[in-house]
Amino acid sequence: MKGLILSGGRGTRLRPITYTSAKQLVPVANKPILFYGIEALAESGIREIGIVVGDTKREIMDAVGDGARFGVRVAYIEQEAPLGLAHAVLVSEPYLGADPFVMYLGDNLIREKLAPLVRRFGEEKPNAQILLARVPNPQQFGVAELADGKVVRLVEKPSRPPSDLALVGVYMFDRTIFEAVKAIRPSARGELEITDAIQRLIDTGRTVRPHVIKGWWKDTGKLEDLLEANRIILDTLEPRVEGELEASEIHGKVIVEVGAKIVRSVIRGPAIIGKGAMIENAYIGPFTAVGDQVVIRGSEVEHSIILEGSSISDVGGRIESSLVGRNVVIYRSESKPKSYNLMLGDRSQIGLV
Repeated sequence: MKGLILSGGRGTRLRPITYTSAKQLVPVANKPILFYGIEALAESGIREIGIVVGDTKREIMDAVGDGARFGVRVAYIEQEAPLGLAHAVLVSEPYLGADPFVMYLGDNLIREKLAPLVRRFGEEKPNAQILLARVPNPQQFGVAELADGKVVRLVEKPSRPPSDLALVGVYMFDRTIFEAVKAIRPSARGELEITDAIQRLIDTGRTVRPHVIKGWWKDTGKLEDLLEANRIILDTLEPRVEGELEASEIHGKVIVEVGAKIVRSVIRGPAIIGKGAMIENAYIGPFTAVGDQVVIRGSEVEHSIILEGSSISDVGGRIESSLVGRNVVIYRSESKPKSYNLMLGDRSQIGLV
């Protein structure tokens, strides 16, 4: 069985960060989101993975390489434009051939282990197996209707959902999916929809099996979901301190990476402080990921993601629920506010008053 990771989207909901960085490489708990998907497939015994790439191809390739560090072999498949998930499947047919495969959206995170599901798919051999999650707002997703343990209908973002079961960004297919994709037409938004392709499988008598996942699932395409994923992942990490502490306090689950220095500061976990970071006269609150080589002085940061190389100095209020890009400089120029909500692109500079 092969893996197929879709990593060609432009990430418009995370702009301005994604003007200069692929959305799949935005880190959660200091690890690019894309890496979680690669690791999930590798842990399932999959050793050959195709990554569908678009405009950010070079950045993705530089980050992932040939896949050796994950114990897999990675091939890159170019999609000339974001023309839909089913289109990504279609352009991947020469790579996938007749092999069954797991398709994983590169900006998704799920708690459940894939290995048992991959094993079941291989043993029982349905034509497709789709992962579903119960959600409070199904009208915002593709929704599945079930009967007798099978999927009978899929509806994309219905105004009146037939169920609360949303499609999670993980699918398993055999070669019949290619016939289905070739038989459908672009949707009103000009894309080949994976929901239409799966519906085609159903309508032609193929077996589409559902699996309702346990635990959390996050599509990290929006800031609030990205921060929530960061919160969830941080809470699963085992604490360790490999950096240097000087007159500082650490409470709860905290990781301090090699080369980091914490001086006269308080770190309250769950939190992670990246390699070579400097935290001085500062407070780092729960659910915060501080990237490599970040400098935070005389400031408070909580429930935020600060990407590598950024600097935050003498901010009067607390920065919270924020995503700060790479090499950003934030400093206090005069006085006063008590709290800030920020979403800053790479190499931005802000003076707070």
